[in-house]
Amino acid sequence: MQIFRGIPRPAHRQPCALTVGNFDGVHRGHQALLARVTAAARRLGLASAVMTFEPHPREFFAPTAAPMRISNLRDKLDALEAAGVDRVFIQHFNRRFAQLSAVDFVERVLLDGCDVRWLLVGDDFRFGAKRAGDNALLQQYAAQGRFQLEQMPTFDDGGERISSTAVRTALAAGDLGRAGRLLGRPYAISGHVLHGRKLGRSMGFPTLNLRIAHAHPAVHGIFAVRVHGIGRGPVHGVASIGLRPTIDQQGRWLLEVHLFDFEREIYGELVSVEFVKKLREERKYETLDALAAAIRCDADQARAVLAGTPA
Repeated sequence: MQIFRGIPRPAHRQPCALTVGNFDGVHRGHQALLARVTAAARRLGLASAVMTFEPHPREFFAPTAAPMRISNLRDKLDALEAAGVDRVFIQHFNRRFAQLSAVDFVERVLLDGCDVRWLLVGDDFRFGAKRAGDNALLQQYAAQGRFQLEQMPTFDDGGERISSTAVRTALAAGDLGRAGRLLGRPYAISGHVLHGRKLGRSMGFPTLNLRIAHAHPAVHGIFAVRVHGIGRGPVHGVASIGLRPTIDQQGRWLLEVHLFDFEREIYGELVSVEFVKKLREERKYETLDALAAAIRCDADQARAVLAGTPA
């Protein structure tokens, strides 16, 4: 899969079947849409392509009211590749891009930039400055033969609407089973293992640390987890994702995982942390001894949970 930061240069442009969206989580609704794009691309002899945005437009316009992030960029791209997408255009959402008129978005970005020949959008798709562009404008271009246009209604399964909002709601409630059904896979976060302060090691609970690059993760608290990518099979552990209020007042999000019966150094390795069950919310403790006692209890509970769940 080819990844472009912004619009590719003329030498790298290729006629494509395209869809546009944030694709947070790449849930089953997204997957159904992507299946239509890749099928159209094969039928028409085009590259299948996705345009997505970084940051999320609502993070740009209202950072404090932005939606929780289901997936980081790496996990989003992995899911798009798994869906068979050939090209991804990551459009940096900044003031200049936000001020593009709807016509300029179609002419300069979709047609001149992406060389779109077939376009699939949702029935509520809006674009351009002040969200002035809509499907009626796209239909005018399609009527002129500039590209083929298809619309896709909201995806549901047995009356249940599949959406990023539904996934966020499930994750916020700690309902990982429902989140997994909406996503079509267990919920997980991947990243490279970082060096930390080694405080967990000094307390008897060494941890692997993954940085959370954004300020609005969709999950928070203490979880039983399985970690993939560091052995022949998943390694069980207990994880905390949050702001670490007992030991850090910087407001930085971090995912920390204490692995059970695992001692190998894995700094720099890429791992995927699968969230199996939420145990509790994050708390602030008055002393490190109290924190260590809580971790010990969490670890015992996580072991029991994971022993009773299939790998």
